[in-house]
Amino acid sequence: MSLIEVNEVSKAFRVSKRSAGIPGMLVNLVAPKYEKKQAVNRISFSIEQGEMVGFIGPNGAGKSTTIKMLSGILYPDSGSVRVDGYIPYRQRREYVGNIGVVFGQKSQLQWDLPVLDSFELLKAIYRIPEEVYQNNLSRFTEMLDMSGFINQPVRQLSLGQRMRADIVAALLHSPRIVFFDEPTIGVDVVGKETIRNFLCELNAKDRVTMLFTTHDMQDIEKTCKRLIIIDKGAKVYDGLLSGIRRAYGTTRQVDVEFAGECTVEPMEHVEIRELDGPGGRKKRFLFESREVQIDSLMGALLARYAIRDLTVSEPEIEGLIRKIYNGEVAR
Repeated sequence: MSLIEVNEVSKAFRVSKRSAGIPGMLVNLVAPKYEKKQAVNRISFSIEQGEMVGFIGPNGAGKSTTIKMLSGILYPDSGSVRVDGYIPYRQRREYVGNIGVVFGQKSQLQWDLPVLDSFELLKAIYRIPEEVYQNNLSRFTEMLDMSGFINQPVRQLSLGQRMRADIVAALLHSPRIVFFDEPTIGVDVVGKETIRNFLCELNAKDRVTMLFTTHDMQDIEKTCKRLIIIDKGAKVYDGLLSGIRRAYGTTRQVDVEFAGECTVEPMEHVEIRELDGPGGRKKRFLFESREVQIDSLMGALLARYAIRDLTVSEPEIEGLIRKIYNGEVAR
């Protein structure tokens, strides 16, 4: 059995619906109206021990609702959720000692206390053995370079410092599974790299299973091999990150710098863009891989023109994901 099993899970919410203005408010007080919003619609997936999985989708796709069901905060309307042998919403007291949760926009640290005091409080809550606590605290503090601010009140920390402290807070009790909801939101480039490197090292050494929801595709590309995409509550894709390009990335791009100014003759199924004006030296060739073979295109260019430089590019993952969200590619 997989560590995480989600089978045909659905979740809907009842949302208040009323007209704008004071008349609408008064009518709503007397005869309130509601509509059903389907947040998650029959999602199924499984995750093995030690996997790092990206769980992404546009705003309102159902990501956070799914994470809350996995962490036991919400219960599903139908279907089943089982994590590490537990049913999260039924066995929450026993279950939470095996997981960590990081919400990028909601801290579990005490605002007016030093970071270390919050850690001591969590040590008591989770009943962490002294040796385990000290080993984890020392190791994580060094890996995330936190010694300079661990004794400062949380309210005095920068966003990047607070996020590092929140991640450590979720890991002090050595959970087998950690759920991340926007773990690098608002963090600068250096801070993001520090967090990503830390999580990859932790996964490699401790085999901690991690599930990420984020809008930053760099977080996914640098930490995860597998990607689950949901949209409007339904699963759209589940597979290797590299498989996204094979499944949806059919457009190819070749940038060419010619030895001198030249005009290139039109080519069938190839869009030619001038990068430095008509007749210039730099041009971009765009085509669908199912219509044009790249070796044929390059052979034709090299046979007809003097070329100084040539670069072949695959489509960026972020661009492909955006097209999937917008319905620009077939699912």
